Amino acid sequence: MIVAAALMMMLATAPSADPVGTGRKEFSKCLSAQVQPALDKKLPVGDFQSAMKKACADKEAAFRAAIVASDKADKMTDAAANSDADDQIAEYVDKITSEYEESSQPG
Repeated sequence: MIVAAALMMMLATAPSADPVGTGRKEFSKCLSAQVQPALDKKLPVGDFQSAMKKACADKEAAFRAAIVASDKADKMTDAAANSDADDQIAEYVDKITSEYEESSQPG
C-alpha cells in the first residue's frame, strides 16, 4: 500500500494538461486497476504481469508516444527518447508489480 501512496503522489505532481502528464495518469490508473482483480483470482506474479500488460497496452502506447514526442521536442535523439520512455514505463510497471507481490503475500 505504501507503493500505491507513492504512485498517487507521483500522479498528483503530473500536470494533467500536457500529453505526458495525461498519458502517465491514464497508464498508472490502468495498472492500478489490475491489482485487485488479479489478487481475487490469486494469479501468480508472471500471469499478473502478462494480464496487466495486455489490459493496459493502449494506455502504455499513448504514454510512450507522449514521452517520445516531448523528448524529441526537447532535441533528444530517437534512441534517447525511446530509452527514456522505456525507463519511465518500466518504473510504473515495477512499482505495481511490487505492490502486487506485497499484497499477495500471506499474513
